[in-house]
Amino acid sequence: MGAENSTPVPGGGTEGYHVLRVQENSPGHKAGLEAFFDFIIAIGNTRLNEDNENLRDLLIQHKDKPVRTLVYSSKTQSCREVTLVPCEGWGGQGLLGVSIRFCSFDGANENVWHVMDVQPNSPAGLAGLQSDTDYIIGADTLLQDYEDLITLIEAHDGKPLKLYVYSTVSDSCREVTITPNSVWGGEGLLGCGIGYGYLHRIPTREPPVDQLTPLPSDVMRAPASDGFTEVPLSSAAATPSAAPAPVSSPLPPPPPPPPQSMPPPTYAASQSLPSPPPPPPPAPVSAASPLPPPPPPLVPPETSTASPAPPPPQQQQQQQQQQPADLHLPPVSTELTLPGMPPVSVNVPPIDLPPPPPPLPPAALAADTQAAEQPQQQQQQSESTESPGVAP
Repeated sequence: MGAENSTPVPGGGTEGYHVLRVQENSPGHKAGLEAFFDFIIAIGNTRLNEDNENLRDLLIQHKDKPVRTLVYSSKTQSCREVTLVPCEGWGGQGLLGVSIRFCSFDGANENVWHVMDVQPNSPAGLAGLQSDTDYIIGADTLLQDYEDLITLIEAHDGKPLKLYVYSTVSDSCREVTITPNSVWGGEGLLGCGIGYGYLHRIPTREPPVDQLTPLPSDVMRAPASDGFTEVPLSSAAATPSAAPAPVSSPLPPPPPPPPQSMPPPTYAASQSLPSPPPPPPPAPVSAASPLPPPPPPLVPPETSTASPAPPPPQQQQQQQQQQPADLHLPPVSTELTLPGMPPVSVNVPPIDLPPPPPPLPPAALAADTQAAEQPQQQQQQSESTESPGVAP
């Protein structure tokens, strides 16, 4: 029996049976129910969202049998599953030993009164109330508004009043009996300040991890909206007889590192790298070594000795005027040099050309020109005689 993993509210809704008081050594006390904070919202697979006889019938049906019960905590604002064993022989009244009331747990943590500035020797100080860490969460009557507690205190001036107080230091509820007194020697009936509202609510606590155990497999969990799956945390200790299962790794062990015969050389910042070795000297050339034979001499191409046809008289006269008188060419000497060899001289023999014809006298040149122009004049005259005449 005890608290288990937090679960969402099945089917939604904000109604349930509010646990107002838990008797010691009762089935509800053994299951870990907390007064004021806990709401019974489901037993087994039945959602308790209506004020009817379903809760009573289910408890009688599971009398002396463990039954799963879903509880909502307004302190942690989450659900948890506990195991209840309803019975009559536990030594008190009822099958669970708790006082309950059907209501909505929406805003249940808002109706709290924060104890502040407890004065010494005041009714609040004599009752053991602590400043800033104590919260009045209820009384024997229903408190739903700030004025309900003030009216209750004023009605018990000089009379003992039972209050239920929660302490953030011990994270538990306790019963406090206080006697309001208007003549105790200070201000107010209690001698302390009372805070109410948003800034004076009980701080929300997360459920302790060491009390979380996995839920049964048939309990449905709502999938997370961010793509992640909720993994329950288990605090159940392993039994001594259970040996841990060996974990087999799908990967082979890494190979051993190769042996190092010698550490790699290290160089200081000022140490220079070794210079490369000098190239080998060239092999000496002996004077007696044979040289390759010289290439054959260059022979000019053969020229034809046949004299060309004489040009026309007019072209011959122009060539005679442009050609110099002495056409004798000097011999051509060409030296061929190769690397590693002495120069080789090549002599080309002179070329003998026939002497040019003598120049024509001017009278003969004029006669030839007149003879060449005469046929052209005759052709022009014949063409003019053949053309038809034009009448004047």
